Amino acid sequence: MGILISCNKVSMEWPGKRVLKDQSLGVYEGDRIGIVGRNGDGKTTLIELLGHQVEPDSGTITWRNNISVGMLGQSDGFADDDIVSHVVVGDIPEYEWASDARIREIIDALLAGIPWEGRVGELSGGQRRRVDLARLLIERYDVLLLDEPTNHLDLKAINWLAGHLKARWPQGQGALLLVTHDRWFLDEICQTMWEVHSLRVSPFEGGYSAYIQQRVERDRQAAAAEVKRQNIMRKELNWLAHGPKARTSKPKFRLKEARELIADDPPLRNSLELKRLAVTRLGKQVIELKDAGFAYGDEPVLRDIEWIVGPGDRYAILGENGVGKSTLLKLMRGIIQPTQGSVKIGKSVRFGLLSQDLDSLADKDGWRVKELLNRYQASYVIDGKEVSATQLLERLGFDTKETMTPVGELSGGQRRRLAIMCVLLEGPNVLILDEPGNDLDTDMLAVLEDLLDTWPGTLLLVSHDRNLVERVTDDQFALIDGRVRHVPGGVDEYLELVAGAARGATPSASAKETAPGAAQPAGLSNKERQQAKRRIEAVSRLMAKAEERATELRAQLASADQSDYQELERLMAQIAAADEEASQLETEWLELDELLGGDS
Repeated sequence: MGILISCNKVSMEWPGKRVLKDQSLGVYEGDRIGIVGRNGDGKTTLIELLGHQVEPDSGTITWRNNISVGMLGQSDGFADDDIVSHVVVGDIPEYEWASDARIREIIDALLAGIPWEGRVGELSGGQRRRVDLARLLIERYDVLLLDEPTNHLDLKAINWLAGHLKARWPQGQGALLLVTHDRWFLDEICQTMWEVHSLRVSPFEGGYSAYIQQRVERDRQAAAAEVKRQNIMRKELNWLAHGPKARTSKPKFRLKEARELIADDPPLRNSLELKRLAVTRLGKQVIELKDAGFAYGDEPVLRDIEWIVGPGDRYAILGENGVGKSTLLKLMRGIIQPTQGSVKIGKSVRFGLLSQDLDSLADKDGWRVKELLNRYQASYVIDGKEVSATQLLERLGFDTKETMTPVGELSGGQRRRLAIMCVLLEGPNVLILDEPGNDLDTDMLAVLEDLLDTWPGTLLLVSHDRNLVERVTDDQFALIDGRVRHVPGGVDEYLELVAGAARGATPSASAKETAPGAAQPAGLSNKERQQAKRRIEAVSRLMAKAEERATELRAQLASADQSDYQELERLMAQIAAADEEASQLETEWLELDELLGGDS
């Protein structure tokens, strides 16, 4: 396995921030490397160094003779007057590229709906990104460096890209390094992870899941070492704090040791754990769409939608780019009125919206973060403790000094975290999140998931992040051909549905239209279905308690005085009752599961 790129004691510093120090590493044939780390820790810098886009401040980077390296950066270098076809295939004659199945597949997968002879300047940011990715993939490179390749791609395109990259080179050939926050994508493709942190790059064997397991163990060991180090430092500082007279008589080498301990103290990591925020109570009605549709002029976008969203429902809306997800969200919020049917919104509903473009911050670039926080109340009670808005912001990964930073100077990840906090502090009871994971690193995505796991209101999520969708929502619905349909099998079933539609196949029975309020399994109405789902959740909890109770009673029976027949008889009767209760609950659970068609 030959080496393709080698780095020897590489250091890099940007104005005001150092990101790498004396790092030595190599890229070998057959490598499939995922690069992770917090925003601003140097992931993009590392990619740019390996791609020969920037030069290191010190150290050397060596590329094997005659290797070709292709890079997808966070922005393209196209001119607005460039023609899409020329950007993608260059001067290759049409008969040549059109007869190449590999090139046709890339163009079909990434450029559908993009005008082939259109000008780049007329494209949206997402379309430009797809053009740049298609351009890169059509070329045959020995090494591919991809910085956030899944940005602006829908689930179908992400699934295709994963398959393409896995099959791009024979095993043991080529090399792929990618920076992405999409954890499913990392697990699907990568065999090694590089974590950029604390001025260094730490390698981990395996994909993202294996990396998380190894990192937890590393952090556990580091925490134990830190406790020991803090104890030593505390003793040294206590020794130093005995007054000026005592300090002047202390040996200089002891003062030096204490200063080194203090200087070596790493900056405290910001607490990234958000506590659940109180929300206004919802009434029985949240959103109800009856035969709802919407058209732009003569162009229908949504049609015949029957959907009831109730209190505490947690739904994901899946769909390809451009199918009308944003229009559906506007319809459900009452921003636009249906051109067909009706939309009813409960009187007690208070919407909180996080848009893709962070519209809530659009006119606040000149505001300082602290000024923005002052719009809200001075303090909040979380877990019985009063905290300020500034303290809450620190839990989202901001340093105290950053509260004086103008909003316009924040990074993309910082702006999104700030927008998320502002939306939550408005106290909504219906939370609508449109691609909330954009610009967030994997650690912050885990924080967001932890928050949403326990958020008590109604949640509507639009996202192409499979992990986020399947982690924080209970049901997934697909917007296909202007209609909403339930996909009990989640993202995998949705992708099968889209693939079947592309082939002209009839959807399988499990994938047939089952939007809430439409025909449900076993003929259930939407209200009956919601009641059944709530009951099956309650039955699951009761069944677990009954089984736990039976286990405790059996333990008591085993430790009881075996000559005390009355006590033994009492315990055996209680065990029989607990077993019977668990059995009855299990029967009820199975009946409900069958009634729901396995959607439990």
